[in-house]
Amino acid sequence: MGFPSILSSHRGEPSPLRTWSLLCCMAMLQFFVAVDVTVVNIALPSIGTAFGVDGHALTWVVVGYTMTGGGLLLLGGRLGDVLGRRRILLLGTALFGGASLLAGLAPSFPLLVAARLLQGAGEAIAVPAAMAVIVLAFPEGPRRSTALSVWAAVASCGLVLGFALSGVITELFGWRWIFLVSVPFIVIVLIATLFLVPDDRPAARTTLDLPGALLLTAAPLLFTLAVIEAGEADTRMPWLPPVALAGAVAAGALFVRVERRSPHPLVPLRLFRHRPRVLANLATALVSAALSTSFLLFTYYLQDRLGTGPLEAGLTLLPLAVSLIVASVSVPRLLERWGPRACVLAGIGFTALAMGVIALVSRLGGSGPAMIPAMVLIAAGMGFGLVGLQYLAVTGVTESDAGIASGVQRAADQLGGSTGITVYVGIGFAPALAGADPFLTSSLLAMVGLGAAGLVAWRLPVPTTVTDGPVE
Repeated sequence: MGFPSILSSHRGEPSPLRTWSLLCCMAMLQFFVAVDVTVVNIALPSIGTAFGVDGHALTWVVVGYTMTGGGLLLLGGRLGDVLGRRRILLLGTALFGGASLLAGLAPSFPLLVAARLLQGAGEAIAVPAAMAVIVLAFPEGPRRSTALSVWAAVASCGLVLGFALSGVITELFGWRWIFLVSVPFIVIVLIATLFLVPDDRPAARTTLDLPGALLLTAAPLLFTLAVIEAGEADTRMPWLPPVALAGAVAAGALFVRVERRSPHPLVPLRLFRHRPRVLANLATALVSAALSTSFLLFTYYLQDRLGTGPLEAGLTLLPLAVSLIVASVSVPRLLERWGPRACVLAGIGFTALAMGVIALVSRLGGSGPAMIPAMVLIAAGMGFGLVGLQYLAVTGVTESDAGIASGVQRAADQLGGSTGITVYVGIGFAPALAGADPFLTSSLLAMVGLGAAGLVAWRLPVPTTVTDGPVE
């Protein structure tokens, strides 16, 4: 498809107007993809009331999106190279938008969960292609650095604003609109992509590792099913949890076997011969597990325990949003001064203190503002811990491995967070443990995981200073 003349320079090269319009288009997609990670949190009690499900089952609404996205993320990155970035970008964006519409109109809880799974698949397909489009549209140097900084900032803002938007939208329009509000903007992205992104052909034909992608997605989903069903006090299918758990173990084992034999593996096993990188990704999963759990605990405490309305709950979470912004600005400077391992250990410590505060406030029956210290500590833990681990996870990669190493780190982040919610919140709020304080149980489990993350991070043999800054 040709481009309007105003979008091209006289030499046939993309004009600044076109490239920056393209960045705005891709940033809009990134914003709503990030928003959908956190926007459901405040709306969960309303969704539970609408469908008659408890907090234990509601974990599917959160983890369905992030687990599918994390499991298919690496495949999504390869699809752009094999089938063309423009085509895959349109496919993933359309899938994400269609799934958002389905989620907003879902007449039943199972259909809502299915829509969230499809949203995650759309994210995994669209986001890698969108980022590749940005990289190719902006030449190396200050312009590309600026574009990628905008991309990262928009993602952070989407995660942060998801909390506030969830409260406002749920209170004023109803929970369905947290999904429906993104649909017209996704349509704009689709139309703009047709005009702004040039048609491209794949550089080389490569066999897709579809079995590996399916197994990497199936393993955590089956594990989630096993944990949630095991917590049901009066399950009618007592055989389902052990069968699902066995399926998760089998899928994980088959994934390793498939990757070992595949000529074009989704995750080259040679990456796991680098011990520091393996430890960094393991620590990433453990830290993300606790951070994602804290977001859900804040929501449940404010709305289920205290009876706070969605709008008030969203406003109460604003200190978390503001603290996340401050941390994202401050931590990169401290990373250079302290070194990545010190930042990671500080982040783990802050997060553990936050989980302790959540448990204490819950035990004492404190008010909503009593959770603010925990929110500030979580923001610090997220800033210090994940940024430092992001740097460590790509330390020592070659030019040919940099992309896959970054993808593995992001997948560890998403799948770790989803698994944490499944295990910590799933066990803490399980009907079978109705006599225990779910906030105390979930917080203690998260602290155990953070203790393991601290031991892993302590064993990382890394330099004490950073010269190149964190790698996105």
